[in-house]
Parts: sequence; C-alpha cells; structure tokens
Amino acid sequence: MASNQCKTNKVLVNNEPIKPAKEVKIGDRVSIKRQGAIFSYEVVDLLEKRVGAKLVENYIRDITPIEEIEKYKVYQAAQSSYRNNGMGKPTTKERRALEEFLRRQGDLD
Repeated sequence: MASNQCKTNKVLVNNEPIKPAKEVKIGDRVSIKRQGAIFSYEVVDLLEKRVGAKLVENYIRDITPIEEIEKYKVYQAAQSSYRNNGMGKPTTKERRALEEFLRRQGDLD
C-alpha cells in the first residue's frame, strides 16, 4: 500500500516525490496526501527496527496545519452523511429504487 502511495506521488519528503526505498533523515518533513488534505510530519528520531503504531508518535512531530485537518474533517462528515455507519453497500433492490428515483427527478427538471 505504501509503495502505491509513493508511486502516485501521494507521499512527499521535503516537498519532493519519493520512491518507496527512500531513507529519511532527522529533520525531514514527510507529507501525505489523503482525501484532498495534506498531513505533514517532521522526523524527530530514527528507528533501528519496525515498531508498533503506538510508538511511532515518539519519533515524529505532527506539523499539519489546522486548515488541512478541517478539510479532512469536512470530507469525513460528507462521507458519513452519505451512508450511515454499518449500512454497507446498497442491495440491488435499493440501488434500482434509487436509480428510478433519480431518473424521475431528472424527468421533472
């Protein structure tokens, strides 16, 4: 997954697209593009081995601007209002009813 993100230029180090094997240094700024928002982190310390997700926060500093966080929250709110949690994708019957409704709405305009 991470290598796909690098290949599509969604991961940047110091505002430059990178390859998956790129090594970061202390002080590098890592930016991740996600759903229209750009999350930014500064590398504080390097690791010898892989660690669990809870320990990662000891090695990075979140420098994401508030505007980007708000942008992501708006996206999340829009997605949650689209379909209630736990509803899954619509059944064929629900999809056909929705398509019929939208088709009729288009006929009225």
